[in-house]
Amino acid sequence: MARKLYVGNLPYDTSEQDLQTLFAGAGTVDTVNVMRDMATGRARGFAFVEMASDEEAQNAVSTLNNYSLGGRNLTVNEARPKPQGSGGFGGGSGRRRSEPRW
Repeated sequence: MARKLYVGNLPYDTSEQDLQTLFAGAGTVDTVNVMRDMATGRARGFAFVEMASDEEAQNAVSTLNNYSLGGRNLTVNEARPKPQGSGGFGGGSGRRRSEPRW
């Protein structure tokens, strides 16, 4: 199992420190990154937590998946790699612009 975990269904007022404290009960936490809206700075309801070892990551998943935090049941599982080509500026139909037909 990978050491990086996805944590979903977070209450919007959850901070990095809150998750650091919660996951420290399952093992050593390397990093916590609560994803935020770029325009408003408000949390988006999910985060990534990186644990120090695979065993601690597995312990965190088994201990904290479905854990109730702020009235919401957390989803904790192994983070999947970001799909290739995702993110950035999307849109467009993939068709090339052509010269006008005169």
